[in-house]
Amino acid sequence: MNIQHINNSIKAQKSTLLQHPLYNKVKTIEDLHIFLENHVYAVWDFMSLLKALQARLTCTTTPWFATINPETRYLINEIVLAEESDLTLDGKHQSHYEMYIEAMEACGADTNKINLFLSEIQSLQNIFVAIKKSDLHPNIKAFLDFTFRVIEEGKPHEIAAAFTFGREDLIPSMFFAILKKFQEQFPETDLSKLIYYFERHIELDADEHGPMAMQMIKELCEEDAQKWTEVKEVSVLALEKRIELWDAIEEIITMKVEMA
Repeated sequence: MNIQHINNSIKAQKSTLLQHPLYNKVKTIEDLHIFLENHVYAVWDFMSLLKALQARLTCTTTPWFATINPETRYLINEIVLAEESDLTLDGKHQSHYEMYIEAMEACGADTNKINLFLSEIQSLQNIFVAIKKSDLHPNIKAFLDFTFRVIEEGKPHEIAAAFTFGREDLIPSMFFAILKKFQEQFPETDLSKLIYYFERHIELDADEHGPMAMQMIKELCEEDAQKWTEVKEVSVLALEKRIELWDAIEEIITMKVEMA
């Protein structure tokens, strides 16, 4: 088994995501706000997957000791550098999560709910209890629960699978077209930071982080058939959870329209 086999195994789920009816439901700035206010959880938990991999593949404690594979150490550290400290539109350095939050604020989306959720996690010191207690849509709860189960229980190659397959490269070009159209239709709404975030994230995924993450999977699995099987299983599940997340956002937008 290899990367090509994994890609073939998840082709149906990727197609479902890229053609999801959610995109056609985003017709107003209010719809866009709903999308952002719910998608932000995927942006945040992506950072958690990233740091879980760094903790597993590098030495983040003292005294320092060299980890077994210097290649995976290099790959994850390179990805972390940009994901956690990328260059913003106005020349600062921020994580992609912080960039997303600023983009939400700039276009008028509500960040209170995600901020309260993160505060609750810090207060409870238990991510699973915080997810269960939250009033998030059940699909979003399931999405987050899956991510943190993989982080807590998964082996490095399984965490890498959840990180690599089925994340932000699944936002289609159609979504960029919607954002740019909105910027023309609603010039009073500042979408510049949001457009920059998506363009930057997809550019990095395509040119640098995507190939690096694939190489990391190869390094972690090598010729171990069991590891490749586990990568495939986690990848399929991660994409199914992402489809359910998209279903939830579509449902919330549809309910808003019907109640109007």
